[in-house]
Amino acid sequence: MTLFRSLAIALALIAVFAVTRKAEAAQTYKLAVTDLEGMEELQREFARFREVLNTATGYDFELFPVNNRTAAVEALRSKNVDFVLTGPAEYVVFKKLTNATPVIGFSRPDYFSSVVVMADSGYTSLEDLKGQKVAFGDVGSTSKHLGPMQIFSDHGINALSDLEPMYIDQNVGWQALKRGDVAAFGTTNSKFMQLREKDELPPGAFRVIARGPDLPNDVLLVGPHVDQKVVDTVRNVFDSHSDELIAALLVGEENQKYQGMKFISSIKDSDYNYVREMYATIGYPQYAEFVGD
Repeated sequence: MTLFRSLAIALALIAVFAVTRKAEAAQTYKLAVTDLEGMEELQREFARFREVLNTATGYDFELFPVNNRTAAVEALRSKNVDFVLTGPAEYVVFKKLTNATPVIGFSRPDYFSSVVVMADSGYTSLEDLKGQKVAFGDVGSTSKHLGPMQIFSDHGINALSDLEPMYIDQNVGWQALKRGDVAAFGTTNSKFMQLREKDELPPGAFRVIARGPDLPNDVLLVGPHVDQKVVDTVRNVFDSHSDELIAALLVGEENQKYQGMKFISSIKDSDYNYVREMYATIGYPQYAEFVGD
């Protein structure tokens, strides 16, 4: 009888242990990406990244599509999503509305904004552009809208009142610059280089008359409801499996902006104060909502 009872207890303990291990292995976390809309695009760009992250952490990350940045904030606040990959302009709003914290930074080389003119236009300084039409990119974009606006502000020019700002698609803005419909084109350096490379005009036909500082990193955020041990595990994996995760990230066509990137773990909230200045420059000093949503 004693032997039977001991065997029964042992089997019960084994069963409890197995259930516990299964529960631990089944820990699931939702990951959203604010730049992409719809599951199809999210899967195409991040499926391989998710696979590598799952294997390295032992967790089950599920991709969670969001229609816009505001929806991502609501999902994080309601705990329907746990991690969000987003840009610098979005970070400051997420921080204010959700108290999310950075897990890891996605450092992009040559990530800065530029103001471009035609080389034969006669415009050689930002001061020359006062009263002129200037094309900017998508409203709310860190590098194509806020960054170029801040470049003017840093030089004592109010882009909202001293210029005639136009917010248009970057490809449309590029053609408008070449036709002379706008005097200048505010964009991110990588987009400028891409457009110039594909253009039939020689590189010398364009001139950068101002550039901003390197912008803060894109960042993987985590909601305050996620256990710190999980956060530490994920952060450590980005260090120990860096090469694999970057290679997986670069499978996606839209993720080619991360070519040459490095994961940065020493991310501070103060790194994004320059972005907060950008919001004040365009008339949103509280940075409590997304511009353009």
